[in-house]
Amino acid sequence: MRPITLNDIAKKLGVSLITVSKALRDHPDISESTAVLIKKTAVELGYSPNFMAKTLASHKSNIIGVILPQIDHHFFSAVIDHIYTYALANNYQVFLTISKENFAVQKEQFQTLLSMRVDGIIMSITQDTHNFEIFENAMNRQIPLVFMDRTPNLYNFNTVTVDDKGGAYKAIKHAINLGYKNIAHFAGFSDINIGKERIQGFITAMNEHGLEIRKEWIIEGDFGERSGYESFMKLYKEKNLPDLILAVTYPVAIGIYTAAKEVGLIIPDDIDIICFGNSPVQNFLSPPLSCIDQPTDKLAAKSLELLFDNISHPENYIPKQIVIDTDLILRGTCIKCNRL
Repeated sequence: MRPITLNDIAKKLGVSLITVSKALRDHPDISESTAVLIKKTAVELGYSPNFMAKTLASHKSNIIGVILPQIDHHFFSAVIDHIYTYALANNYQVFLTISKENFAVQKEQFQTLLSMRVDGIIMSITQDTHNFEIFENAMNRQIPLVFMDRTPNLYNFNTVTVDDKGGAYKAIKHAINLGYKNIAHFAGFSDINIGKERIQGFITAMNEHGLEIRKEWIIEGDFGERSGYESFMKLYKEKNLPDLILAVTYPVAIGIYTAAKEVGLIIPDDIDIICFGNSPVQNFLSPPLSCIDQPTDKLAAKSLELLFDNISHPENYIPKQIVIDTDLILRGTCIKCNRL
């Protein structure tokens, strides 16, 4: 069945195409009674506005695109929930895409959003994003763009991140003050900003307190459960476990919990842990998991604030780099040293 057009409505009512078009746009030239009749007829016939035609005519879609690497753990799902809330409050719709940590998919999604003529894009890059040409081209075309959390190593872009280095430093300093000395970091890839910054925070805190940094205790990997599990098992089989582990993400921490339980070790008595990323689920782990909290509401709000500002002032816009403080949330881990 072909879609209903403005011409179908005009023929049905015996009015001109221009009259129908103006009525559906609430143009003051059209009387209220005529506008009501045309809108009623449009609904009865099942008319749906042509999105692309409307966008081309107005030069604005009131839609923002969002590209996230994944959605299956709390951090990104919480961020997108806040983005939807703030966007709707500003009369914007959200078109969400998930790259599944695949650079090729991410590139295709980015191009799709551009072809849809969304008003702007918020994105967090994949862990294997190394080619930034498409982003630079978008910047040259003055496409409003904000990188959130995971950002490319580029200048002159809007970015909103948390203080990853400071958060890691804060957690390790806390652990050292408890009395921990043998501390490992199950890290993310150091060629992506969050992995790099969290490793630096770990190293800075250890150096400031004169503690040994053992190379084999800084294990780079991805940001998922499997990485945490395999990193733990590697050290366990080598009989080289530390007293405490800083996990780069909450999923990595879940992998550690799983591995520790499998080999019969008790957290925090046999080995302790603290992680980046907060989730309500962490309250129900045994023991509840302490963490460095990344305020997802502030990340979403600041990202949209920058994006809307960029949309409103596309020419001569000066990009901004926002860094948000983290908080240390203590639950059932990393609250006392069991090695003294």
